[in-house]
Amino acid sequence: MKIAVLGATGQTGQYLVNQALQQSHTVTAIVRNPGKLAVHHENLKVVEADIFSADSLKVHFKGQDVILSCLGFPISFFSAVTGYSLSMSSVVAAMREARVNRIIIMTSWFTEPESGVNSPYLIRFLMLPMIRTLLTNMYEMEQFLQKTEDITWTVVRPAGLKNLPASAQEFLTQEGYFVPNGKDYTVSHSVGRGDVARFMLSLLNSNAWVKKGVAIATK
Repeated sequence: MKIAVLGATGQTGQYLVNQALQQSHTVTAIVRNPGKLAVHHENLKVVEADIFSADSLKVHFKGQDVILSCLGFPISFFSAVTGYSLSMSSVVAAMREARVNRIIIMTSWFTEPESGVNSPYLIRFLMLPMIRTLLTNMYEMEQFLQKTEDITWTVVRPAGLKNLPASAQEFLTQEGYFVPNGKDYTVSHSVGRGDVARFMLSLLNSNAWVKKGVAIATK
């Protein structure tokens, strides 16, 4: 399959690129700084583009089967984060011009403002307030995607990220903004970046979560 990866130089994006190549996909890594991606492969093409410009993106989207995004933006304590929503507006416009209609994108648990009210104390009162500007803009991006009728999207919402490679652990999934504890398992509030990449790639040949947001964790 031909896939374009946004955020390919990020920690999750690098796992995604490497796993996609191992699975024999043809990968176009769309990056701001090509020198940051230290991967070389005959099925990998690294290109430079502006994620906030549809004109810059569309030439690299043409001929792709799917767009996968692991884009991330820094926390801002003094102003609103806008990178997620602004970049997605450009990405969707470029997809329409290039006639690509499938995108799989990574966000996070608890993007919806009220979804963390029953989370553990430290998460609810310490972590979530610290990253709320990020989560708010992720949620705005998710709302934007939900209003698109012609785009086949899936939002993957992992728990907190650990810089670990893919494992063989079973995924726990839930439509919504977090994975609740079940009777027969406990849910970790973190997941390896390699496992997030593994889950995103598993969706390439599945319609299970089309036009849905899925929260993921591992046992």
